[in-house]
Amino acid sequence: MGVVPKQQTPVILLGGASGSGKSYLAQRFGRPHLELDNFYREITEHSVASPLPQTAYGEIDWDHPGTWNCDKAVDAMIELLESGQTQVPNYSISTSSYDGTHGVGLDGGPLIAEGIFVGEILRPLQRLGVPVHAYYIDVSALATAIRRFVRDVKERRKPLAFLLKRGYALFLADKNIRARHLATGFIPMKKNEVKALLAAAESQGGSPAGP
Repeated sequence: MGVVPKQQTPVILLGGASGSGKSYLAQRFGRPHLELDNFYREITEHSVASPLPQTAYGEIDWDHPGTWNCDKAVDAMIELLESGQTQVPNYSISTSSYDGTHGVGLDGGPLIAEGIFVGEILRPLQRLGVPVHAYYIDVSALATAIRRFVRDVKERRKPLAFLLKRGYALFLADKNIRARHLATGFIPMKKNEVKALLAAAESQGGSPAGP
């Protein structure tokens, strides 16, 4: 990897439980919005010799960071900051596979990256000298679980039985997910506070002022 330029696009990371509203806020205010979930590993990488992490109920644990390629996500973000553009995989959650790539380019505003494993990328970026603002969206576990289930069923992300088991597991793990993000350096904020902060950053074309 090269050296990140001194004058660069502000980088904002949004963390939160699946269904907390990260994607909506990043899509609304990001210029660009980098969807880190596109860097999931493909199901073809799962084999007897080299298995992906699994749940207690025998399914691939797509909520384990071992099913996500942090190195490729970091490489893509650095390339985006250095050159102004990068190629991102088109990842299908329903098939757990890639279908080509799409281009992402800087557009004169904050680069907002989000995904369920965004907590894994903060420290690698900091080690590379990238100034990063990281916020965790605080939403009640029950509200998030309901929103997540409705979304996943509507988008047919996985079979219904899997979604029910996964949803219950994530509901129970909500406090631990939050604690892991905060332990890496994310700042907890209510969703309306994050929205106001991102709106201010967008209007100023620069870094957020902070909570």
